[in-house]
Amino acid sequence: MKKLIFTAFTVLLLFSSCSEYQKVIKSTDLDYKYNSAVKYFEAKKYNKAYPLFDELLTLYRGTTKAEDVYYYFAFTNYHLEDYILAAYHFKNFSKTFPNSPKAEECSFMVGYCYYLESPVYSLDQLYTYKSINELQLFVNTHRQSTRLQECNTYIGEMRSKLERKSFEIAYQYYKTGHYQAAVVALNNTLNSYPDTQYKEEALYFRLEAAYELAMNSVESKKLQRFIESKTAYYDFIESFPMSSNATDAVEMYAKIQEQILILQQS
Repeated sequence: MKKLIFTAFTVLLLFSSCSEYQKVIKSTDLDYKYNSAVKYFEAKKYNKAYPLFDELLTLYRGTTKAEDVYYYFAFTNYHLEDYILAAYHFKNFSKTFPNSPKAEECSFMVGYCYYLESPVYSLDQLYTYKSINELQLFVNTHRQSTRLQECNTYIGEMRSKLERKSFEIAYQYYKTGHYQAAVVALNNTLNSYPDTQYKEEALYFRLEAAYELAMNSVESKKLQRFIESKTAYYDFIESFPMSSNATDAVEMYAKIQEQILILQQS
């Protein structure tokens, strides 16, 4: 009997809640609708708040309430985890209301939303680049913000992701024997990230790739490519003379010198 009463009470509450929400939806009283939307938002009932704020955007356009409505609407998208749409609205808010006290927060949220959309390093990094650009823009335009350290942390995290992706692509070329592509890709990694944590590996793999490329080149290109592999050796051994790969590098260098001498005498 108690279970039956509880079930009936629950159904009654749900019906009452639905009826109340329908009343808000159908109401022509804008203040009532706005206040209800805010209550739903504060209660974290974002699915109910969303259509109300969406409608109020049009109804309050050009009024003093427009700013607050748009602010809530942008954050409703954010809490619904539609980060791409939220980023769009945060950016539009900061453009539409540049003098608003909420503009700084919204400008930050653009980059942060893209940060949340940034995938693992092996996938397409479009939103990683977008986030870095937006957060860097925020840093450049809000020099006194308390969020600067937070921005720099996110930017550093995403640059590390791009760095790893760059290195992994180059390593795959090397691993699969595409030595010319490996040399180019490893050069790109070293040039784009001169202080990369993968520098030792990148320099050694570039040396090996340059050597193998020279060994397997047509005669007319061998001399120039062996000279380039010699330069790759110097870059590696000068940077990491105590590397565990130093012995192999020295042996490779001796072979490179031998090949250069033979080719110069032919």
